[in-house]
Amino acid sequence: MSAHGTNPASAAMAGMNIVTVACLEDGDIDLEDLKKKAEEHKSDLAALMVTYPSTHGVFEEGIKDICQIVHGHGGFVYMDGANMNAQVGLCRPGDLGADVCHLNLHKTFCIPHGGGGPGMGPIGVVKELASFLPGSKAVPAVSSAPWGSASILPISWMYIRMMGPDGLANATKNAILNANYIAKRIGEQFPVLFKGKNGLVAHECIVDPRALKSTADILVDDIAKRLMDYGFHAPTVSFPVVATLMIEPTESESKAELDRFCDAMLAIREEARRIEKGEWSKTDNPLKNAPHTVESVVAGAWTHPYSRETAAYPAAWLRERKFWPSVGRVDGAYGDRNFFCSCSALS
Repeated sequence: MSAHGTNPASAAMAGMNIVTVACLEDGDIDLEDLKKKAEEHKSDLAALMVTYPSTHGVFEEGIKDICQIVHGHGGFVYMDGANMNAQVGLCRPGDLGADVCHLNLHKTFCIPHGGGGPGMGPIGVVKELASFLPGSKAVPAVSSAPWGSASILPISWMYIRMMGPDGLANATKNAILNANYIAKRIGEQFPVLFKGKNGLVAHECIVDPRALKSTADILVDDIAKRLMDYGFHAPTVSFPVVATLMIEPTESESKAELDRFCDAMLAIREEARRIEKGEWSKTDNPLKNAPHTVESVVAGAWTHPYSRETAAYPAAWLRERKFWPSVGRVDGAYGDRNFFCSCSALS
C-alpha cells in the first residue's frame, strides 16, 4: 500500500521482509486482509507503509481504522507524503494516525519533480521515534553536505511564507477541484477507474483507455505519444494500473489550460473512433504514427490516409503555439532495457 516502489525497496534494503496487503475492487485497502496479516506478523510487525490519499486518487475512508489495526498489533504507520498536495491546510497526517511522514517538497511545496536531487523535505515523527531522526545524537545531519540538497529549501520557505495558511489551503482545494473537473469532463469517454463513495476523486484520477485495444488496437502509449502532437507531455502512464493514465493537474493550471488538455483528450478519442469506424487503418493512423516531427510532415512523399494538417495541427490553438517533437516514435520499452552509447568513437 505504497505510492512508490522505492518505499518497499528501501524497507528491503534495511533488512525487512515485505508483506503485501490486498486491495478491494474499488481501490480501497482490504481491511480484513490487513487484520489477518497484522495478526500473523504481530510478533515482528515493524510498520505499515500507506499513502493518503491513495495512489488510486481516492481519499481512503478507512485510514484511521487502518492505522488503529497496525498500532494494535505493535507496528508503526509510515505515511508516504507524495500526496500532501491534497492534505495541506485541510488535514494532518498525525490526526489520521501516522507515526512517520515525509513531506515531498516537489509539487506540494513549489519544487519541480526531481528538484535537482537528492530528494529533500521534512520528516515528521511521533516522539517515540525522534531519536532516530537525522540530526539526533545517533544519526548525523542529512540537510547539510554531502548528503543533502539544502539549497532547495529557501524556495519552499518563500512559497510557504508568501502563500500563508489560507493560501496553502486554497491551493489544496484547487488541486482537488482541478482533478475532479478533468474527471467529469473526460470521464464519459475515458472512464475514471476509481472514485470515492460520493463519485469524486482526490487530487488525481486514473482514466482507463484499455477498451480501445479491442476496438481500435489503440494502446495507452499511442495516446501518450499523440498528446505530444497536441502540445502536451503525457500524464503518468501505466502507474499504478498498467495501461492507464494517471492525471494529476495540481493547483497550478488555469481553467483554460485544463480545458485545452481535456479538449485534446476528447479529440484523441474521436480520432480513435474514426479507426473504429474503419475510416483509418489500425496500423496507419495519427495515433500509431505519433508524434509527428517537422521532418516527417514536410517530407516529399506522404502516403498516410490522413492529411499532413491532421498530423501536425489537429487542434486550432496549435496554429498559434506549436511544440514540435524533435524525435518520432521510438520503442521506449526496448530502449529502457538496452543501453546505447551516443559518444563519438574513441578512434
